[in-house]
Amino acid sequence: MSLRFWEKIELSVLAAGVVIAGGLWGFIEMAEVARQTSAHGLDTEILLAFREPGRPDDPLGPPWLEEAVRDITGLGSMVVLVMVTAAAIFYLLLVRRGREALMVLIAVGGGQVLSSLLKLGIDRPRPELVSHLVHVQTLSFPSGHAMMSAVTYLTLGVMIAGITPGRITKAYVLFIAVLITLMVGVSRIYLGVHWPSDVLAGWCAGFAWAMLCWLVARRFMRRPTGSTPRSDG
Repeated sequence: MSLRFWEKIELSVLAAGVVIAGGLWGFIEMAEVARQTSAHGLDTEILLAFREPGRPDDPLGPPWLEEAVRDITGLGSMVVLVMVTAAAIFYLLLVRRGREALMVLIAVGGGQVLSSLLKLGIDRPRPELVSHLVHVQTLSFPSGHAMMSAVTYLTLGVMIAGITPGRITKAYVLFIAVLITLMVGVSRIYLGVHWPSDVLAGWCAGFAWAMLCWLVARRFMRRPTGSTPRSDG
């Protein structure tokens, strides 16, 4: 292996560490906001910015936009994420990538458990400042849609990028994974079912968890030194 190759690998590990540290810090900060008895001023301003002035029951944009946002938020629903995860795992098993399949299962399954525990840790009700445009039942903090979208799509994005040739292609795959995650999170604010700090906390926790799982998987899935088969010629 060339020195340049190892420097590139170490840079990716450093970047993952920065994401984990930043995610933990961001989540802690948002948790402090969520514990406040009254709504944070910025939370309120952003939530109202998605509604017509003076009409908290009327979201911005034409009726078709509201339907489109509902479709986008569905990309972070439990049903869709389970289907995407199951399809990815079965595909990996079919091509005999059992370790990668196990990585996806642990990352997404563990992320769901973590999301549920975090919701129980901070008993924050849903915002009542604006009307809810979709039905919700669980607690507000953190946003499960935002967190699990980050966990699922980033985990799959990093895995696909790892086996995709070319920097531009790798960057494109990661860009799409991040874009879907951001769109799902913003949709939760537009629909009035989460405070912005809920969504930001979900993103922070989701990105941090996905990167932590990637670091662990990278450690255990790396080939032992000297295990690469050599040609007899």
